[in-house]
Amino acid sequence: MYTKDAIRFSLDLAEQAMVKTLAKIDDIPLTFPTEAGGCHPLWVLGHLAFVEGLVYEMLAGGENAAGEWASLFAPDSIPTDEVAKYPPLKKVRTRYLHLRQMNLQFLDSLSDADLDKPTSWQPKGAEEHFATYGKALLTLALHQMAHRGQITDAIRSAGRAVPIAVGTEA
Repeated sequence: MYTKDAIRFSLDLAEQAMVKTLAKIDDIPLTFPTEAGGCHPLWVLGHLAFVEGLVYEMLAGGENAAGEWASLFAPDSIPTDEVAKYPPLKKVRTRYLHLRQMNLQFLDSLSDADLDKPTSWQPKGAEEHFATYGKALLTLALHQMAHRGQITDAIRSAGRAVPIAVGTEA
């Protein structure tokens, strides 16, 4: 397996797990994962969209196609239960899926050697994670799986069964 194939596999597996998990709670997307709050599913999906756009901007140039949502979904934003503050889940999902597709197409355009190219900039505090094209793309998959845990906790908080893994149910 080539590095590019491993990155695509990781992105696809993380995508499948997250989408399946989100489907368990997309009718109540502002469910907090704990009694003390945390990152509800709508915030997680918006955050993932924001980061997808950030990575595409970092690698391919242009502007973050989810940048107008920075105040809602950037890493330093704080999730609230104010439904009027957020775009509808369907809109956020559509934007996220579009940005993921753009990143996959960009990955397809690269050679394995291109994956070692240094990025022109990195988010403050995460420089090593985004130091090269390959690391930035692989970090997307790892980032997505980390946030999937918040969605599974929100599902539990709502009293619902959690998908254990892709293709299985709790």
